[in-house]
Amino acid sequence: MIRAVFAALSFALLLPAGVVADETTYSVLSFEELNGWEQDDHQKALDAFLVTCPDMKDPDWQSLCALAQQKPNAKGFFELLFRPILISEGDPALFTGYFEPELRGALQPGGRYKYPIYREPPEAKAINPWLTRREIETGTVMQGRGLEIAWVDDPVELFFLQIQGSGRIRLPDGSMIRVGYGGSNGHNYRSIGAELVRRGIYSVHQVSAQVIKNWVRRNPEDGLELLRFNPSYVFFRKLDNHASDLGPLGAMNRPVTDGRSIAVDPAYVTLGAPVWIEKGGKRPIRRLMIAQDTGSAIKGSQRADIFFGTGDKAGRAAGRLRDPGRMVVLMPIQRAFAMATETLQ
Repeated sequence: MIRAVFAALSFALLLPAGVVADETTYSVLSFEELNGWEQDDHQKALDAFLVTCPDMKDPDWQSLCALAQQKPNAKGFFELLFRPILISEGDPALFTGYFEPELRGALQPGGRYKYPIYREPPEAKAINPWLTRREIETGTVMQGRGLEIAWVDDPVELFFLQIQGSGRIRLPDGSMIRVGYGGSNGHNYRSIGAELVRRGIYSVHQVSAQVIKNWVRRNPEDGLELLRFNPSYVFFRKLDNHASDLGPLGAMNRPVTDGRSIAVDPAYVTLGAPVWIEKGGKRPIRRLMIAQDTGSAIKGSQRADIFFGTGDKAGRAAGRLRDPGRMVVLMPIQRAFAMATETLQ
């Protein structure tokens, strides 16, 4: 993943990097305005916060992290030292889900194992954007260079591994290797689900990750062409010495936590910050989560991808998720009021 999540100080520093102040509103809320706040398990959120807060470099975040490490009452810690701030540039909120996939693969090509997982070549680091997905997959630029980490048996699972940004590869002997995000070709992500809708194959409410996978498998030639509609391509790195009971590494190079980590757009949300989630839909969520990841499709101040865990069950739950709602970032008090364009009562 995933993924990947990138904020600055002054009013230039206090606005997250890349945000244009006159196009975005920053509204300070009270904790009483957070629907379901009293019922949450704040300790679980604090545990997730502690995974990445030591890596936050700004002095105010470092001070908060030091206090968090003293094992305070979790709810009181957040209420005393943070203020909720609603950041909006006008687009409605959208929540989706992601997970850590598990693929079948081998360390050598052969038989059904013919789809390579690549490390990033040096020229992709130097040139942005580099070649498109189509050019990488149909050309010879990657061949004979020893860039393969492993070969897997399913191109559509490999495609979704790239969307997630990390995953596990189960080898024929039952052992496992783990791969994480290692770079990209620099092209913007294009939704193949939206393309299926545009072609009239499905309506918006029918599209999910599983529907896309099934269609590609039923239509192998057209399916590969559909996958190449997305020019973005993700490279990987092998993750050694990463305990199997921990989640995959997010953008902060620390493990993400099932149901408590989200991927955000770091142009709006500081990586490592707590974020209150009010997700609607059939299975509402009211929960404090931590912004610990990014993703190429996660753009906007009210956009988040919720991490659901590892494997098929997590994948099915994540794939069904596409719901509205609201997300509110918890910021250190002084920073919140410095950012504010209005205070809601």
